[in-house]
Amino acid sequence: MLRSAPSRLIVFGVFSFVLLGIFLASLIGLLAPLEAVASVPLSLLQSVVSGGARSVSELLGTLADLQDLRRRNTELERALINFQAELVELRELRADYQRLAALQNYRGANTDKQFLSATVIGRDTTGLLRNIVIDRGSRDGVRVGMPVVTDLGLVGRVYRVGATSAQVQLITDTNSFVNARLQLTRAEGAVQGTAAGGLRMLYIPLADDVRDGDSVVTSGIGGKFPRGIIIGQVTSSRLDESKLFKEAQVRSLIDFNRLEIVSVITNFEPIDLSAFGTPSAP
Repeated sequence: MLRSAPSRLIVFGVFSFVLLGIFLASLIGLLAPLEAVASVPLSLLQSVVSGGARSVSELLGTLADLQDLRRRNTELERALINFQAELVELRELRADYQRLAALQNYRGANTDKQFLSATVIGRDTTGLLRNIVIDRGSRDGVRVGMPVVTDLGLVGRVYRVGATSAQVQLITDTNSFVNARLQLTRAEGAVQGTAAGGLRMLYIPLADDVRDGDSVVTSGIGGKFPRGIIIGQVTSSRLDESKLFKEAQVRSLIDFNRLEIVSVITNFEPIDLSAFGTPSAP
């Protein structure tokens, strides 16, 4: 161990001398060519390292921007959902307002009648029995036999009443018969619902004129409906199967599958003619 100490000092001294020589040579410019040669790979390495650091920095910035965009996109999606919900609600309100306004205009033109607005809460318009359920009942003054209308014409009549709801038989029901007349020619008959959900006017006398486009209205005969309520328009006519009467196809302006708001005529009381009976032979 003692013998190696001088060797270490010698190595240290030589190393220090070499470093000092290199430092002095660099100061006086003797190492300039070597430094120029060595600076090329060092500069290249520096540019590579610097470019990599810049790429990493840009990538981190891009990731931060992407996260921010995702957050803003989520916020915009939520805002869009809220906007769509509000738009749907406003459209529903506008549609209800338009329907109510039309009903109000109809009421204004029929001041002799009293109306009760009702919302359709159920429907069965797929089978032979066609009816709707409304959210008005005996507590609201609704009674069996009251006519139900919209601004476009006759819907049907109440045939079953609960405390808070009622069922309405549509005029398109095959069991529905409404005494009617043609507005222009005054020909009379009865409008019945068809299995397909349409309307036809039966028992029109052969001698009476039936014109396409003529309006069909309630006649009031029989006392089941007020007179003068629009039912529809004649689209075609022909002889019935018995060849004793004419019959006409009638088109209502009402879309019975999309009824939402209707009006019940509350001041009309159906007339019961059964008490008079049929006169018997003497």
